Amino acid sequence: MAEAHQAVGFEFTVRPDGLDIKLSQEVIKNIYISGVTAWRKRAIQFKNGVLAGVYPASPSSWLIVVIAMISTLYIRVDLSLGMIDLINENLPIRGYMSMQTQKVLCAILFATGLWLFFIYLLRYSLKALLSYHAWIFESHGKMSSSTKLWLSLIKMFSGRRPLLYSFQASLPRLPVPSVDDTIDRYLESVRALLDDKRYKQMEMLANDFRNTSAPQLQRYLLLKSWWATNYVSDWWEEYIYLRGRSPIMVNSNFYIMDLLYITPTQRQAARAGNVVHAMLQYRRKLERGEHAPLRALGIVPMCSSQMERMFNTTRIPGIETDIVQHLTDRKHLVVYHKGRFFQVWLYTGGRHLLPSELEMQFQRILNDTTEPQPGELKLAALTAGNRVPWARARLKYFSQGVNKASLQTVESSAFFLTLDDEAQGYDPAKTGSLDSYAKSLLHGKCYDRWFDKSFNLISYTNGKMGINTEHSWADAPIIGHMWEYVLATDCFHLGYTEEGHCKGDVNKGIPHPTRLEWQIPKECRETIESSHVFAKQIADDVDFHGCLFSEFGKGLIKKCRTSPDAFIQLALQLAQFRDQGGFCLTYESSMTRMFREGRTETVRSCTSEAVDFVRAMEEEDKTNVRRLELFRKAADKHQNMYRLAMTGSGIDRHLFCLYIMSKYLGMDSPFLKQVLSEPWKLSTSQTPQQQLNLVDINKFPRYVGAGGGFGPVADDGYGVSYIIVGENLITFHISSKFSSPETDSFRFGQNIRKAMLDIQSLFKPINHKTELQVMNGGLQSDKKDI
Repeated sequence: MAEAHQAVGFEFTVRPDGLDIKLSQEVIKNIYISGVTAWRKRAIQFKNGVLAGVYPASPSSWLIVVIAMISTLYIRVDLSLGMIDLINENLPIRGYMSMQTQKVLCAILFATGLWLFFIYLLRYSLKALLSYHAWIFESHGKMSSSTKLWLSLIKMFSGRRPLLYSFQASLPRLPVPSVDDTIDRYLESVRALLDDKRYKQMEMLANDFRNTSAPQLQRYLLLKSWWATNYVSDWWEEYIYLRGRSPIMVNSNFYIMDLLYITPTQRQAARAGNVVHAMLQYRRKLERGEHAPLRALGIVPMCSSQMERMFNTTRIPGIETDIVQHLTDRKHLVVYHKGRFFQVWLYTGGRHLLPSELEMQFQRILNDTTEPQPGELKLAALTAGNRVPWARARLKYFSQGVNKASLQTVESSAFFLTLDDEAQGYDPAKTGSLDSYAKSLLHGKCYDRWFDKSFNLISYTNGKMGINTEHSWADAPIIGHMWEYVLATDCFHLGYTEEGHCKGDVNKGIPHPTRLEWQIPKECRETIESSHVFAKQIADDVDFHGCLFSEFGKGLIKKCRTSPDAFIQLALQLAQFRDQGGFCLTYESSMTRMFREGRTETVRSCTSEAVDFVRAMEEEDKTNVRRLELFRKAADKHQNMYRLAMTGSGIDRHLFCLYIMSKYLGMDSPFLKQVLSEPWKLSTSQTPQQQLNLVDINKFPRYVGAGGGFGPVADDGYGVSYIIVGENLITFHISSKFSSPETDSFRFGQNIRKAMLDIQSLFKPINHKTELQVMNGGLQSDKKDI
């Protein structure tokens, strides 16, 4: 009866003597509270917008400057050097005020101008300081005096208590590398992969490009870099993601797993209630800009622009290109369960639904026994198939009537929740449990996730959760930031009752979730089925293996005085060689978020130094001392490449933008065409851990995430995502295709494990003195093992 009560909250009757209006006091109260909440939200957003807009200054500093300037009027000291008198002479309304009022107003205007000048001076000073990147290239544990001075200046200019977007205006632009540097680095990166003949051919193509079309393309690209905020990001989003016409399921979307060992409650509705409420808390802080900005070393700020489109965002299909639709202040989510779509309101009386109220709503959906409408069961398969059929179906069948209204409800929702009808998660006693969990998050049944939403939250029957993320709007660290906050809030702040329910009272008067209505004709149902069949072929071809490497972790690697990422990347090169009998072009993703609107850059991990090290590991006549020496060289090279990529001196984004520019200008470049057609047979990425430091892993070692992963990039290659968890665990997510006779994800996982152990064994028999000699290059390759 609650729905009926709400429906008759406002009634009117036309009578001979006028209108008879009846209003429900409860409805009026809710309207009033909603209005007050909305205005309060706008006020907070305005306040935080002002605070971020004047950062690193503050509104109170304006008042101090104004008082100081007005004070000079009374002590007869003109600190403005005549500027106040000049303003007074040109004041258009001076005839309407007394002389004293004129002087005070002119002093306020001058103080405001001076204050704004100092704000811009501080910002540009901070931007200049943030353009200094020599600190990244210094050895770990060593810091030059210039870097110490730089850090002190950064702290001084950064102000106190910055908000999420406080540093945006102070971040430097991504620099455009010189063409010569990029080409030289490219040729160096492919030298180990090409024989002499093929390398000579590539060198000729590169030099021809260097001397002909490159200078003109570079000039236009420099012009774009001066005009645009970031010369890469808009083209990267459009041409790499939105113009792709192949399915985004598996090929683009990625997933993130729940806690590895802990499930706070086995009740599906309760876990979903806590997690959704935590997400709403995160969204509220995000909309207000109240999250602290992420900072490298706790000092150097990183760009937060990608976080703006985390919620209320959907990828809209088009015939030639998709678009990303971002809305504001969405107050509902859409829930999918057993072929039915439900709309769930997230607010009541101007506040978020409590976890217990969300649990009640989700339990109502789980208890609903109605059948799906014709075509509703597999409707979301349209988002899993090719983009063009989905775009055409959307225009033809979902542009009017109930279908249009229901589709708008889905696409305008805060995010999409699937209440799955299966149990998933890591179970040490069950072989392949991590593999099944990953495949479920990556593609599910191909019709039970709305792959176009910015992210899908997936809830399993045993209380496990996970996320499937659309890739065009942001990269993995962004959604990972939110997920860390949500898991910590769920486990350590919200909690559960002894029976596993959400804490708090329940308002049973909240209206039930609403079924979305669909009228899907037979022709559309055929399109849906075709998309599902095509998507299922892709999903069934994904060969996945999850590998928990617990023999050692970051702690031991750091004792070996090397970068954990470089260690793992060299282990991947060794595993790749053992698995395939050769080397291949390797992609590792690094971030460029120290620049405004920065996203990612490629680190080409298969260097000549890495190849030399791998060959030494496979040659029996090489001593461990020699192998360790080559390992050090390869690790140092990898770290240098990673640092160059982070500081805007990478290879691939520059060449990509030159290629796009050549297409705009109608210029043909065999060199650029060759570079961009090269397949990445080994694609790797590290999932960041503990961006927020909300949970002390040493104190709560079982509250660790399992990371996430993605589908294979090449038909005959591997996709490898890894997360370094605490001091003693590294989780690998390995994907490939069953259709390729050359790959096997389980086999590759075993090769990774063996490679990690083999590299670690190089450090065991070598004492500290000898290792120092190796680091200093003092040992020769023909010395015996020690």
